[in-house]
Amino acid sequence: MTATQETKTKLTFRQFIDQLPDDEGYYELVEGEIVRRVPTRRHDDIADLLTDIFQSEVKEKNHNYRVSGRIVIQTTKEDGTEQGRHPDITVVDRDIWEAYPTSYSVLLEPPQMVVEVVSTNWEDDYVDKLEEYQRLKIPEYWIVDYLAVASRSYLGNPKQPTIFVYCLDENGLYKTNAYRESDRLISPTFPELQTTVSDIFKS
Repeated sequence: MTATQETKTKLTFRQFIDQLPDDEGYYELVEGEIVRRVPTRRHDDIADLLTDIFQSEVKEKNHNYRVSGRIVIQTTKEDGTEQGRHPDITVVDRDIWEAYPTSYSVLLEPPQMVVEVVSTNWEDDYVDKLEEYQRLKIPEYWIVDYLAVASRSYLGNPKQPTIFVYCLDENGLYKTNAYRESDRLISPTFPELQTTVSDIFKS
């Protein structure tokens, strides 16, 4: 996604939510400023496909989850700065979601799982968001690098499109597995998932 700053005013998370625009695009609170991210069509296609797959798993396996691409999550940086993140996909426990039916699509508690589909600003997903999601203790975090834009230290040489699945260990730290080509994606959230990386990237 291409990021453009919308304001220089340092905002709290609550002020950010109150000022969220209604137009298309994803908005996040980064370093006290509202940032707009506009996804490409290919980016949207992959996010939509994964959303459909997860929703099918929820329905067929009777998981108690809600899957959405419209949820904003409050996170914090190491120094305590409030951030507002809008993952491409969020999977949240349905009991948590339905406990506040009149609230906005905002979460202050950790969801079960989030997915970020990577575009040119890959460091945000691999570094900043990973640290924030780990700090919030989100159990599962996927980075979907369909363009293979991250550095070789992540993707290897030659670089290949990869899906990284990060899961919290007993110490609250992320451990990762990298999946490529015909690898079946292993997800603690959806343990019966039969989807491969090729299924996602051939769409």
